[in-house]
Amino acid sequence: MIEGLIALASYSLGTGGGIGNALFQLEQMGVFAYLLPFLLIFALVYGILTKTTILGNNKGINVVLAIAIGLMALQFNFVSYFFAEIFPRLGVGLAILLVMAVLLGAFVNFDEQKWAKWIFFGVGALTVLIIVFQSLGSSFGFGGTWFNLGLGSWGYRLQNALPWILVIAVSAFLIYRIVKSGDNPPKNPQK
Repeated sequence: MIEGLIALASYSLGTGGGIGNALFQLEQMGVFAYLLPFLLIFALVYGILTKTTILGNNKGINVVLAIAIGLMALQFNFVSYFFAEIFPRLGVGLAILLVMAVLLGAFVNFDEQKWAKWIFFGVGALTVLIIVFQSLGSSFGFGGTWFNLGLGSWGYRLQNALPWILVIAVSAFLIYRIVKSGDNPPKNPQK
């Protein structure tokens, strides 16, 4: 009798039927903690090195560096913990933005009313900030629950978060200006 209850309790670990069990087995093998973060870091580093040609067009050097950086990033589980926190939150954030786009699209014409794009951009930027701060807090203890604390700690949390907010805001502004400047092709004077 007890063996049957233990079997039922252990069977519920990988809920979701066959797919849930398969995902649970992949998690137990370390696919989500090591393989996928390594592949993501490897692809990003290799793509950046190849695209920028900082070290020339030698693909062998780019591969060796991308493998080394990918493996060294996984040495102390920081990346695994951070990825485990940020990607589920990213999925929720994308769902929020999708719902907002559907609701705004039902009532507002984005081509005629430019303010709607700015509202959508503002909500998207706020969503990204919340996702990043919550993920950093859960992974490394950096201000992750500062939304949930009492008013007495707001000043302290804001003081610690302000440099990060400024860095992210300046980065977003620079990215916006670079993308915006790429929209206008340079004018060539006629000969």
